[in-house]
Amino acid sequence: MEQAQESAGTGGQDAPGPRDGTDGANGRDGAQGKGGGEGRTGTALELLVHGVGGTTPAEMLDDPRTVRVTGDHIAAVFRRTEDADAESRPKDYRGRPVPEAYVWCNLTSGNGTRALWLLLLPFMVVNLAHWMRPTAQGRTRAVRLYGLLVRLAGLTLTVLLVAAACEVALDLVAWQCAGTRACAERHSWLGFLSPQMSDGGWWSTPGRRLALAAVVPAALTGLLWYLSLRTWRAYESQPPTDRESGPEEDPGRTALGRPGFWYGRRLVARLRAAHTAAALLTVAAAVGAPAARFDRGAGGPAPLDTLGWVLETALAAGAVTVVAVVCRRGRSENRLDRELDEHLVRRLPLAALALLVLAVLYGGWARPEWTSAGRLPGDMTFGGITLVQGLLVIALAVVAHVLHRSLPDARVAMRGLGGPAVAMLACALGGVMSGGVSQRVSDWLDGTGTSIDGPPVLLTWQASVIPPLLVVVLLLCAALARHTWRLARAERDAVEGDLAGEAGDPGRTRRIALTRAMATLTDRAPLLVAITSAATLLLGAGALVGALATDRVPGEAARGTYAVVHGAAQTAQALGSWLIGLGFILFVTWGRRAYKDASARRTIGILWDVGTFWPRAAHPFAPPCYAERAVPDLTWRMATWTRATGGRLVISGHSQGSVLAASAAWQLEPSARKRVALLTYGSPLERLYGRWFPAHFGPAALGSLHEEVDCWRNLYRRTDPIGGPMRLPGDSGPAVDRAPLKDPLTYGRTELHPLPAPILGHSDYQADPAFAEERQRLLARLRPDVPAPRHTDRPAPTAPAPTAPTPAAPADDGAGDR
Repeated sequence: MEQAQESAGTGGQDAPGPRDGTDGANGRDGAQGKGGGEGRTGTALELLVHGVGGTTPAEMLDDPRTVRVTGDHIAAVFRRTEDADAESRPKDYRGRPVPEAYVWCNLTSGNGTRALWLLLLPFMVVNLAHWMRPTAQGRTRAVRLYGLLVRLAGLTLTVLLVAAACEVALDLVAWQCAGTRACAERHSWLGFLSPQMSDGGWWSTPGRRLALAAVVPAALTGLLWYLSLRTWRAYESQPPTDRESGPEEDPGRTALGRPGFWYGRRLVARLRAAHTAAALLTVAAAVGAPAARFDRGAGGPAPLDTLGWVLETALAAGAVTVVAVVCRRGRSENRLDRELDEHLVRRLPLAALALLVLAVLYGGWARPEWTSAGRLPGDMTFGGITLVQGLLVIALAVVAHVLHRSLPDARVAMRGLGGPAVAMLACALGGVMSGGVSQRVSDWLDGTGTSIDGPPVLLTWQASVIPPLLVVVLLLCAALARHTWRLARAERDAVEGDLAGEAGDPGRTRRIALTRAMATLTDRAPLLVAITSAATLLLGAGALVGALATDRVPGEAARGTYAVVHGAAQTAQALGSWLIGLGFILFVTWGRRAYKDASARRTIGILWDVGTFWPRAAHPFAPPCYAERAVPDLTWRMATWTRATGGRLVISGHSQGSVLAASAAWQLEPSARKRVALLTYGSPLERLYGRWFPAHFGPAALGSLHEEVDCWRNLYRRTDPIGGPMRLPGDSGPAVDRAPLKDPLTYGRTELHPLPAPILGHSDYQADPAFAEERQRLLARLRPDVPAPRHTDRPAPTAPAPTAPTPAAPADDGAGDR
């Protein structure tokens, strides 16, 4: 998009011409469609939507001279300069469509600071788990319980992040290091907090040190709140088309067609208030609990003891309120919900902030005999969070299994347990990042390893299970590599069979076969996720039991046992501490590199293209959902075009662009949807989204899309690791899916192709003549009057083929409540 703005309205650089020998934008070949119409132009429109990573309008339109016709610097629609006023010249487009390019890459990879959103990765992953629930049939309560459990898991991640910040700032820095002379002397900037180095200065009392250190987690909370609010206003505040869900639309087939699906203002605002309050209450508890514990001891002042009980009661009441708010059902998606729970959104964070201020004043009160020693009582906090997360994941797995059994589908990833597995990985990521910060800060503060006690024992145990987990993952990867190698050998015969009659080249055959085999690794991702998640759950449970049972780090707990056991425990502890710190450092350095390196920034943007497609329904601090801007953009563009011109439209989507195109088509009015043709290529609609998000992209949902749009064709290659067939049942399958495209286009050197053709894989579908052929067939159907016959897989667009109706999906009860 940055390059797009530079080229908009200018001549730019010379761009390559059309690859298929047709006239203009991406093979704008002469169509059979007609212009005119009763009072309307009937002009055809070809709307191109790029995929992950983004591209420029010049590349999409095959013309260096482009102009932005609508949109802003974030997302916009571009045309060739000569097509800017196409609506006023309908006669010039009787034999060809008006090409447009929707460029949305700036939504995900336009600004270098967005690379730092990698630190919010656990929040993004748990939000994905919310949308991975299986398709339900007559399980309204189970559907709502699934969403509730994921929201609670997201809440624990917020508490974990803030608790880790409290562990670093309050425990390691203010309590342990500043309270220990040897540590404070090594870090002179802590001198004013040290009782010995400051000669009993005003800030040297334990309570005031904790109160001052509380600024760090409180500022982190404020930053998360601000980013969530700002990003929602920038990316997700665009309302979809305002329409009601009519009975003819049958919204039970997929929630993506509901009018309010892509507008989550009310839910995000409510969750933002609850998570902000939970974070502030966590900081207040970290400041006030140590003071209350001291006041309850022998000789403690009675007024402060009473105030401590009042404060803890208020904190407990605040925690119950936060959980109750998170447990509340979402909002209905059957209408555009513009309401906002203003009192809740404003008062809940303010009440939590008031409790934090009270806790700071209470903790900072003078207590002459209070001294800091050992650790703050943090083991119980981290242990409780870990236990709750494990129980939530197990309960989520039970609910997901019940939902999957109500309507089983063999293609669904992990038999419906993909959501619980991903939620487990989100919790593990949160633990790794929290433990990594604590471990690295502890090592930095305590160079000798003897002056302070360090982080809670549980964090050391969790770090110690990382090496065995990596061993499991490496063994699994080795098994997958071995299977891929065997599959590549088997594919050689298939490659030679596809290229019968051409001179063989063993090296090229091996490369093609290996590319095909490696493309199948995408289909084995569920196995990798399942084993990793199960191993994480078991090892995490072992770490929790070990920490609670021994209250010592693994090396000390194994002392006195067999030498092999003791040595393994010490090795795992040392290696785990190093690995967990290294992982966090890699996150920081990757984000820093992406801030300066445009290519690295685009790589991270690609990750975000996939991870932030879904609305923030489970965690408000996750990176923003770009689809809440892109889908309304596309819907508005298609609706206004068909309404203003009476013309029909082909929306052409590559990769992730095909997902946006399908989502936008679902959002159209039924009358407009019938005037839309869909062309997808390199599409993950079924291969990834259909398997991992069956409630929204399952067979019934894709089948309904095929029935509701005018026509749909899908292109894919066997060498493509992302795109694949739609696999619709019956005659709908070949009506949508073309046979796999040939890749490479030519095996060896020919008269027409004297140089070796590349293996294209997921890219450059326009280079295949089949692309122009399929698009021409779709464009030939663009009539302003009666729609052409549906579901033909013959070359002639006027020859219909009989099609078995796609069975209607069962009602997905409760799917409208997030």
